[in-house]
Amino acid sequence: MDRMERAIGAVVGSAVGDALGAPFEFGAAGTFSTRFPRAGVGGEMCGGGGWEVGEATDDTQMAVHVGESLVERGGLDLQDVFARFRRWAAAEPKDIGLQTEDVLTNGLPWDQAAEAHFRGNQRAAGNGALMRAATSGVFFGGRGRAATMDAGRRLSALTHGDPAAWEGTAIFHELLRVALAGADPLDAVPAALAAASAEHRERYAVVLAPGWEPEQATEFNGAVWPCLGSAVWAVRTTTCYEDAVRAAVDLGGDTDTVAAVTGALAGAVHGIAGVPGRWTEPLHVPLPGAAGPPRVLRRRELEELTAELLAASARSGS
Repeated sequence: MDRMERAIGAVVGSAVGDALGAPFEFGAAGTFSTRFPRAGVGGEMCGGGGWEVGEATDDTQMAVHVGESLVERGGLDLQDVFARFRRWAAAEPKDIGLQTEDVLTNGLPWDQAAEAHFRGNQRAAGNGALMRAATSGVFFGGRGRAATMDAGRRLSALTHGDPAAWEGTAIFHELLRVALAGADPLDAVPAALAAASAEHRERYAVVLAPGWEPEQATEFNGAVWPCLGSAVWAVRTTTCYEDAVRAAVDLGGDTDTVAAVTGALAGAVHGIAGVPGRWTEPLHVPLPGAAGPPRVLRRRELEELTAELLAASARSGS
């Protein structure tokens, strides 16, 4: 399996997890498996809760905006990413996190808005930056541990002022980097933790430990560390993309984001061939706030974006 297949698996796999989990958001654990008890049967991409069958949410929309900025700007232009986020928020997407909405609409400059939110609320460690990291993880995946983790922190900080959120995205970037290279991301956890900020290392060490299970979480999986821990658990305890994403959705809670993060990592591990075609066929990503006429991206467009991310990264010196 080559890098392109793994990268497409990560980007498309994240979008599929997002769309699969969206109708079950804030539901109880076990709801998904009760409705769809057997894998491989079909019908799981069911829609509901205001979402069409196969419709991706803000998780994937923001990931696409990040990816398109990286391609068009030839690298990380944080001000440009933030401007795209602001246009997206102003276009009234169907879903947007409360914290993210506040940061993008408070009128402060791109390098002050998230910090001001955190200073005023002291709570900004949600998973809203982690959920959009598949495209940036692909772009920075060829640049080594330090560079990819630094990019994860900087992108997270655009909307999340709590450094705990930055470290979650940084660690996730690093695990994706390893998986995209064809190695086992689970083996990379100790090194990723060692490279994380000492202040936040312990909370991630707990949820990324080999014996940790989501039922041991002390916070809702809308927080960044149990979300990342749940995604790694889902990949660790399964042997294919489909089973990993099913396990993630079945946890309940913030199902679209946990499944999006799981889908990115599982997609990188198992490649695009492991993502069921019955799930990618109805997949679509409405894209509010983009320049030009309204667009809806499907699997082909996400594959094209992935190829552009890899090419742009190579041109800019990965």
